[in-house]
Amino acid sequence: MRTGVRLGIDVGRARVGVARSDPHGMLATPVETLARREEPVGSIRSLVMEHEAIEVIVGVPLSLSGAETASTADSRDIAEQLAAVLPVPVRLVDERLTTVSAARGLREAGRTAKNSRSVVDQAAAVILLQHALDLERSTGNPPGALVEPHEGRPTA
Repeated sequence: MRTGVRLGIDVGRARVGVARSDPHGMLATPVETLARREEPVGSIRSLVMEHEAIEVIVGVPLSLSGAETASTADSRDIAEQLAAVLPVPVRLVDERLTTVSAARGLREAGRTAKNSRSVVDQAAAVILLQHALDLERSTGNPPGALVEPHEGRPTA
């Protein structure tokens, strides 16, 4: 297992959840929720620098059958923007049902949908990142697919 902090990113239509791992890549914890209207790429870049992250994991929302959804292109676009401006690798990892699992866990903890809006994206990012960490630990390989930066992409 590689050492170093990783950031997990759950891209939503209104908000972006951010989680981070410990330096040993064992445990994912919530960091914050970013508003989409404020162009989150610059904020994520600042978080990468602040946490001295070695990698960013972006969730790719696929349907249960594995097909791409309307949100898939949105996540890929954010991942490509990040790859163009970050000094660390960006990887795409399947995130099927992370938001559903996060919302269910918050409900079971006694939170209502209304008072969970600000943290459900963080919780989904934690689930996504923990899955990626567990996958790397079990296989010995970095999770998901590496995003190659594209020249000429708009950057934040």
